[in-house]
Amino acid sequence: MAYIVKRRLKGGHSAYLVRYHGPDGRTHSRQFAKRVDADRFANTTEVAKHDGSWIDPGRGRILFADWVALWEPSQVHLRPSSRARDESYLKVHVLPRFGDVPLAKIQNADLRTWISDLCAAGLAPSTVHKAKQIVSKVLDAAVDDRRIPQNPATRVPVPRIEREEMRYLTPAEVNHLADTIDPRYRALVLLGAYGGLRLGEMLGLRWGRVNLLRRRIQVAEISVEVRGEITYGPPKTKAGARTVPLPSVVTNELAKLTDANPDPGTLVFRSPHGAPLRAGQFRQRVWYPAVSAAGLEGVRIHDLRHTAVALWIAAGANPKEIAVRAGHSSVVTVLDRYGHLYPEAEDRLSDALDAMANG
Repeated sequence: MAYIVKRRLKGGHSAYLVRYHGPDGRTHSRQFAKRVDADRFANTTEVAKHDGSWIDPGRGRILFADWVALWEPSQVHLRPSSRARDESYLKVHVLPRFGDVPLAKIQNADLRTWISDLCAAGLAPSTVHKAKQIVSKVLDAAVDDRRIPQNPATRVPVPRIEREEMRYLTPAEVNHLADTIDPRYRALVLLGAYGGLRLGEMLGLRWGRVNLLRRRIQVAEISVEVRGEITYGPPKTKAGARTVPLPSVVTNELAKLTDANPDPGTLVFRSPHGAPLRAGQFRQRVWYPAVSAAGLEGVRIHDLRHTAVALWIAAGANPKEIAVRAGHSSVVTVLDRYGHLYPEAEDRLSDALDAMANG
């Protein structure tokens, strides 16, 4: 049983020391300034000992940074790019604040203050979300390892992420941009705008997965740059691995990039020297100058993908067809992001109901 000892401190103040024997066979103690707090701790400790939820307080004394060092090797299931991203967030936003703090000392209020400080520093809501998400992952692992009783990051509010306005290009604007960009990448603009591929999917596309005769390409590999090294791997989701039908305007342009029998392993889009393209360098050296020269300032490469979906909808594609072409796991994603582009569907439904009602 836990018992409480009243102690006299300097200055005439009192303290209450709770002593108890833990399931580990050792004697533990914790001091409180108020008797009511000591009583509450003694009672909850006895309950925890009996229901198996008791946690050795010594395990929570490990510093946050030291626990991160133990936790990180367990993240082998993540893609190299995801691991690098998480490590960057920890290094820049998390460890400077909590690295020297014992796990058990991190409180919900501390995390709320930290979130407020990140926002006050001008960080984007998406960055704040990701930083908090990583902290929560680290603390969840500490709970699982029985170092802390619960995750203090639970119910810590984060700023709302406002959905970024999507930009859609008209076919005339797509053609103008394709005419303006370095001719080597004219096909890339058309592939993005009519095929809906992400940049990593286009930079990882090899000739062995291009069928110009059937006007199809297979998305089976993406290009990712991690710490300056380009790696290739499968798409992030099962839906991302797909076959994409293409209009002739794209396949005709792709045909200009190669001879009749290209090496199946050769990348479709390469640097002027034949090397793999780096996404960051491509944006800086090719994309931004092209959109500026075309009078389309602010258009991102990913806006080509939004353009493709808008054009598919205008051509009469249904949400299921779009989800398959775009590599979305669910039709819900299409309707959530692009449902406003289906205004005619409402009228068609109303007309059909009128026809049914009138026999």
